Amino acid sequence: MQPAGAMRRETLTLLTKQGERVIDVEVTETQQEKAQGLMFRTHLADNSGMLFFYDTPDEITMWMENTYIPLDMVFIRPDGIVHRIEAWTEPFSRNIIYSKGRVSACLELAGGAAERLGLKPGDRVEHRLFKPTKK
Repeated sequence: MQPAGAMRRETLTLLTKQGERVIDVEVTETQQEKAQGLMFRTHLADNSGMLFFYDTPDEITMWMENTYIPLDMVFIRPDGIVHRIEAWTEPFSRNIIYSKGRVSACLELAGGAAERLGLKPGDRVEHRLFKPTKK
């Protein structure tokens, strides 16, 4: 059982041209967890992140209010394909960051982690919440 206020921790796998990378993520499950996100955190390791998942694919918007560290926001389609990456978002900014397409998730990583991990649009994210299309 998780302590009160603790988010579920899981792993996901990034499939990049550089190989597989396993990331430890906190998975937001409630609106309150989504609203809190990574606010007030002062550190995030390259092998850690937070996954915001939405049941219905749509245009997702994020912002950096009360977020102390720069982040990479990885917008992911329902099939687990990376749609786009907004790298090095500005701490404390209230500017809206758009997915620029219908996605079902945003993976937040430490600023610059996507590049360091070799993650690019078109790469795949494997996790129980994503359903790859059948060929």
